[in-house]
Amino acid sequence: MIPDSSSAVWTAIVPAMANHLWQSTLFAVVAAFLTLSLRKNHARVRYRLWLAASVKFLIPFSLLISLGGHLAKPRVSESTQSGLYSVVEDFGQPFTQTVAPVVPGADASSPAHLLPWLQGLLTAVWLCGFIATLSVWGWRWWRVSAAVMRGAVAVSQGPEVDALRRLEQIAGVRTPILFLLSRDSLEPGIFGIVRPALVWPAGISEHLTDAHLEAIIAHEVCHVRRRDNLAAAMHMVVEAIFWFHPLVWWLGARLMEERERACDEKVLQLGNPPHVYAESILKTCEFSVGSPLACISGVTGADLKKRIVDIMHKPVALKLDRGKKLLLIAAGAMAAAGPVVFGMIQEPQIQPGSPVVGTASKIPAFEVASIKPDKSGTDMTMLRTTPVGFSASNIALKVLIQQAYGIEDNQIVGAPSWLGSARYDIEAKVSSSDTDALHNLSSDQRRLMLQPLLADRFQLKVHTEVRDLPVLTLVIAKGGPKLHEAKPGDTYPNGLKDFNGQGGGPGMMLMRPGQLTGQGLPLSSLARVLTQQLGSTVQDKTGLTGKYDLTLQWTPDRNGSAMPGAPEPGLQGPGAGGSTDASGPSIFSAIQEQLGLKLESQKGPVEVLVIDHVETPSEN
Repeated sequence: MIPDSSSAVWTAIVPAMANHLWQSTLFAVVAAFLTLSLRKNHARVRYRLWLAASVKFLIPFSLLISLGGHLAKPRVSESTQSGLYSVVEDFGQPFTQTVAPVVPGADASSPAHLLPWLQGLLTAVWLCGFIATLSVWGWRWWRVSAAVMRGAVAVSQGPEVDALRRLEQIAGVRTPILFLLSRDSLEPGIFGIVRPALVWPAGISEHLTDAHLEAIIAHEVCHVRRRDNLAAAMHMVVEAIFWFHPLVWWLGARLMEERERACDEKVLQLGNPPHVYAESILKTCEFSVGSPLACISGVTGADLKKRIVDIMHKPVALKLDRGKKLLLIAAGAMAAAGPVVFGMIQEPQIQPGSPVVGTASKIPAFEVASIKPDKSGTDMTMLRTTPVGFSASNIALKVLIQQAYGIEDNQIVGAPSWLGSARYDIEAKVSSSDTDALHNLSSDQRRLMLQPLLADRFQLKVHTEVRDLPVLTLVIAKGGPKLHEAKPGDTYPNGLKDFNGQGGGPGMMLMRPGQLTGQGLPLSSLARVLTQQLGSTVQDKTGLTGKYDLTLQWTPDRNGSAMPGAPEPGLQGPGAGGSTDASGPSIFSAIQEQLGLKLESQKGPVEVLVIDHVETPSEN
């Protein structure tokens, strides 16, 4: 059973969502500690911290990391990640794509067989919660909207309107707030976001003195000045998407609490006596039934008893001192700039074997290159590095692109037919001043030198995409692995070469048709070799991180591609004399029988190289 594209999408989404929830939760915890340290300061500061924690749920750090990757120039990474870099990555993104693959031939009782059903069930549960949350908010909003539109009348004159206009000027509200007189017993509140309106219940003014009326309207104007309805609507979206996370509901309560406290503080700063303001809130509660919707900014929200106590007895909030200002600035800079810097460190690194568009800095370019159509008429293909550059004969451009970008044949998309049939003889050289630098380059850096050559002489223009393609996953077979772990200090016989053909170090292998001998070899390197052998992406999903000594023998497919390092038909080289048993096992059977591993067919996200434009070169 091969997973469909929905399973591949699920496999990619689950780890990303888990990382996002972890990062957002951690962000909210940090915000909680900051608000605790600011408990004696103005409520508006704590409100902004809670609002930032809410908005973080809508902004994955991966977007900022991606931005950092686009801002930085790519560079070649010659060594493994630094300790600090690895710690940051592991801590910030602890969840990787560990969703178990669907096992071909699994019976109905196996967990792998039940995975698609579990995926569908979880998706349905989330969707039901999402729709239910939106429906509840929508129903409540419709009730208030209907009540307002049914009995509300716009009023342009009166003591309430005069107080509203005066307080608008004091608060700096530029757009006049619409005053609606409602026949319903809703509490006074601000309704709407784009054009807010103050909904004022008819008859409440008879129960209030001028001082009470002034205090209540000042409270509502503060809501408009702070755009509290917009912030409440944004958090409603967070609650709808992440309804299953208790933290978002707790954040909603904190937002409402600090929102009302901030307005209370502002009303008192305007000179309203605390006892008059407290009386106005209590009189409003006596008259009204309370606002039924969180997106309406009223006057009786949050913990009313605690608010009254704070209004009457709490000392004046302190302004932020220099130390706390620096703390908030540093925290904000780390939250906004940290992921971007991390992306600049992470994304532009060119890892060996990964397709990359563009060239790395400090890599010499070819000064001259001769490209001519091959006229040998043979099947022999040769590609080799030279002390001054590289040389190729009877090579197809498609093969050259594979070499330049470190990809396989199935990862090239949009190639014209002549890309694999037209053959060329190529001789490229660097300048004499770059010869010494050329000797110090790794094989991957030499590979990158081909990319600008292809762009210049073949007018090659490409871009990368991620598509769902058939892939092979290397997993542990039933019965466990049959691998011998390499020991430190092992010495290997002459003739073994490392994966890059250098020789003399761990991770070495000897390849002949139908035979692979590896010593001190990580399974990631084995997956790369199998990718080149089979012409399909092989991903190491064994979970084995050691280095192993192994021998693999199989009957090579005479119609398939040759092992890297093994001679192609008609090409002489080391290992050409190897003999194979035509009755031996296939490579798939050999991997399972001899290594205790298994190749499974799946569909998964694979980065492909899309050919946008390419031309045949002119002779020179």
